Formats: sequence, structure tokens, C-alpha cells
Amino acid sequence: MSQAIEGLEPKAVWKYFAEIARIPRCSKHEEAMTSYVMTTARNLGLEAKADRNGNVLVRKPASPGKEHVGSIALQGHLDMVCEKNKEKVHDFAKDPIALVRKGNVLMADGTTLGADNGIAVATNLAIMEDRSLAHGPLEFLFTVDEETGLTGASNLEPGFVTSRTLLNLDSEEEGHLYVGCSGGRDTLGTWKASFEAVPAGCVAAELKAAGLKGGHSGLEIDKNRGNAVKMVNRVLIRLAAFGVRLASFDGGNKHNAIPREAEALVFIPKKKWDAAAAAVAEYTTVLKGESGSVEPDLALTLTAVKKKAKVLSRPLQAKITKTISALPHGVTKMSADIPGLVETSTNVAVVRTDRKSVTVATSQRSSVASEIDEICQTVAAIFALGGADVRTTDGYPGWKPNMGSAILRLSQTTYRQLFGKDPEVKAIHAGLECGIIGERYPGIDMVSFGPTLEGVHSPDEKIYIDSVGKYWKYLLAILNNAR
Repeated sequence: MSQAIEGLEPKAVWKYFAEIARIPRCSKHEEAMTSYVMTTARNLGLEAKADRNGNVLVRKPASPGKEHVGSIALQGHLDMVCEKNKEKVHDFAKDPIALVRKGNVLMADGTTLGADNGIAVATNLAIMEDRSLAHGPLEFLFTVDEETGLTGASNLEPGFVTSRTLLNLDSEEEGHLYVGCSGGRDTLGTWKASFEAVPAGCVAAELKAAGLKGGHSGLEIDKNRGNAVKMVNRVLIRLAAFGVRLASFDGGNKHNAIPREAEALVFIPKKKWDAAAAAVAEYTTVLKGESGSVEPDLALTLTAVKKKAKVLSRPLQAKITKTISALPHGVTKMSADIPGLVETSTNVAVVRTDRKSVTVATSQRSSVASEIDEICQTVAAIFALGGADVRTTDGYPGWKPNMGSAILRLSQTTYRQLFGKDPEVKAIHAGLECGIIGERYPGIDMVSFGPTLEGVHSPDEKIYIDSVGKYWKYLLAILNNAR
């Protein structure tokens, strides 16, 4: 057992959390997790099945006296966002997540923790194991590939889930009940690469932005966190005035994460080195001033390197940098109906350069379908005006709140009984699988909740230990109170 979880309660939840931290489960590579859940279920004597996509459903019979209760599904996803700090040596395909406990917080050592959504997986496994609990018939739904497109949920087959009530355990604020979420799409722009020889008299350098907080492109999009791709791009446009040429531009890792780091390989005329270095220093001051206390660890650097490469043609360099400059990033509209809820946003997420192309990936979210159309149209138009080939993904649907929901009423009443106050009912500016599950199984009654997590999708991800105890107690009380 990991020392980081010794003595933590509920013991079974943390036991399973530590076990799955050792299992590779990056999105689209959840085979080992699917096998682990199936094996665990069968060892517990429970019915288990997997579909062709790797989604798993486990059934547990009702406890004595609860056979009359309607079946409830408990749902979470098997995959995790695999992010690490650049200097961290870690192979997500084989290396276990190193758990680190700091007081009331559990983190990982230089990588994402995987509490999103490993805590739901661990919770379900703990409930599957515990035969002393009071509950009606239960289904445990473990989906795959949530983080890179919700494709597991999107491919659920009719009849795979039979419950008409579902508790999604993929929210991140204890004491909050989620009853709606945004839908989303990705819009990508790609330029065919056109390279040429480096002009004579130039030296190679690496321009880099690092130390940013990053985070979830929905949950943290309103926190004014810096975007490393946009920051480096601003400096590249300034450096072009000194004849600086761009060889490659790379930043960000996931469509649903605000980019924490970005770097560009550039070639600078020797005679302009001092001017270029002064411009970078000036922008360091400017960007730190703009970021204020939000990004105290921002570092913008220009470092001479010994590298050989070709550079992009001047016209292509200008098209790429000007297009990225024109692309909006952040909140574009707040909800007029739910105070504090981001309604529509867009994230400049990833830039990648290879031998044949330069691609910029962006993601758009909104709880209003027509507004997703509008913001995607805006981003696509900017790409097109910049000469890029444009592709927009099909995306995923939102989840419309049902304030008359029976499971919502039960969840509210149970929370009030346990903790003497009402939970906060809200919608979330992120894609929960509830939207897709509701589309696949029309009429299913759902709420979403979970313990408190912060910094998901980044190496700063953490879970608050005390919130897990409250969340566990609350979940078991809902199951016990169901009639």
C-alpha cells in the first residue's frame, strides 16, 4: 500500500485509488483498466460485461429488504488526462502515478493525479466490494475515452444500461449538485508547411513560456489564467520586426486543457540578437504585469541553442502568427439565467509543427447549442482568412437541467439531512457524459456530484482528502434513502 494513503478513510476507496494509480489509463489506452475492473467484479461474484469499445457494466443485486427499489446506475470514466511537467521523467504507458500527501491534499509527483475520474472508479469498486451497505439494485457504468471526446459514452449501445436513474460521479466540488453541462466541439486549422534555408548570419534560439497554471479549459476558463501559446505568439510577432525567422512552434497538449507551456525554435540575425533579447525582456515585464497574481511563476525565456533546421517561409510565418493572434481565447458570454455560469467560451489549446504541416487546435463550449455554432463559425472563419484548411469535429451535446427531477429532490433532501444545509444546485461549463448518456437513453434521470478537486488536467491536480469522506457518506445515504 502507498504510504500516502495510510490511515485515510474511507479505507476501501483509498485502497482502490492507490491500486488504479498503478495501472496505465491514458485516454484511448484503457485496456488494462477494463481488464482490472472486469476481473475485480468477477472475483467479487458480480455480473460484469464489456462492450466492443471497452466500456464496462457491473451489476450488484439489492441488499436484503431493498429489492423493490428502482435500479440506480453509478457512473464514472476509466481514462485520465496524462500530463506531466516538462522536466519530469515519466512514461504513462508503464510508470505508476507517484502519490504525494500534503496535509489534507493528495497530489502526484510532477504528473496529473488521475483523481479525474479515478475517484469515481475507486468509489464504485469499494461499493461493489462492501456487502454491508444498504441499497437497491445497482449498475456500475465505467466508460472509456471521456477526456478526448467522450467517445465511450457516445457509443453506448441500447440496453447496455437498464437503470432509469443515474448518479454521475465526475464533478469536482463537494456540496454542489450539477444538473446541466455545456456541449462542445473542436475546431482545427492546418497549414501545409513550406520550409526554406536559414538566412545567412542567423543563430538558433529557443523562445519559451513556462510556469503557467494551465488547467481545465471549461472549469478554469474564467480564472484569467495565461495561455502559453498566445503569449509566445505575441512575442513572435514582435520579433518578426527584427527579421527573426520561425522554424517550429509547439505548445499545449490537450484540446481540453489551457496550455501551460509553449516553445518556438527561431533563428535570429546575429546583429539583432541584443534587440531581440531586449524585446523578450520587455514582454516578460508586460506579461507578468497583465497576469498579476494569477500567474506568479510565469517565465518567458530566450535561450541560444545549437540546432540546425529549416525555417518556414516568411508569408507562412506571418499567416500562422497573425491567425493565432486573431483567435479569441477565454469567456465570450456569461449566462443571463444562472449567475456566475460561463455560457460560451473558446480555448486556443495546441499548436504543433511537423515536417509537413503546422496545426492549431482549439475547443469551443456552450450550454446553448446555437452559440456553439456561432463561436465555431467565428473560429473557423479566422482560420480560413488565415489560409488554413479548417476542420470542425462533431462534438458532444449539452445536458439541459431538469429542476423537477426526482433524483435531484432525493439528493437535496439527503444532503440537508446529513449536513444541515442545502447543496448548491448548478450547471457546469464542461462536458459531462450526462449529456451523451441522456441522448443515448432518453428520459434517464440524472445528477452529478463528487469530492473537491483542483487543477485537473494539469500536474497541479489535487484532491481534498476530507471532502472524499463527506462525498462517500453522502453517496451511501442517497442509495439507502432511495425508495
